[in-house]
Amino acid sequence: MELVLRSYRPGDRVALVSLWSICELTRPWNDPNRDIDRKLAWDAENLLVLEDDGRLIGSVMVGYEGHRGWINYLAVHPDRRRQGLGRLLMDDAERRLRDLGCPKVNLQVRTSNDAAREFYRQIGYRVDEAMSFGKRLEDDAQASS
Repeated sequence: MELVLRSYRPGDRVALVSLWSICELTRPWNDPNRDIDRKLAWDAENLLVLEDDGRLIGSVMVGYEGHRGWINYLAVHPDRRRQGLGRLLMDDAERRLRDLGCPKVNLQVRTSNDAAREFYRQIGYRVDEAMSFGKRLEDDAQASS
């Protein structure tokens, strides 16, 4: 097993979108290709992929806006789960945020995703005493049609 954790490259797009789909991270209102483009335009080096012998098996999108760090699109291929790969991705994401001086990391998990909630609990994340609000400024589903 030759694991390589690195920043996204243009040739990763098809495999990355496929991984996110297999991991059930995609939604009609979030076009994954547009999400990749947005990240590349803003902070390309912090869209990370994990490879094993050239096969893309994991990802994490790391963000920091000066107040809080954010984790998005953490994914590990279902065939490779429970091998410490999610932890490896999160450890690297947290290290990157610490290096930027980030004091706290936030992330969002769908309430229906029990496995993800348990994973984050096991690595030290807790539910904040806060409510997450959201507002779509752009509907990718309509923009794509």
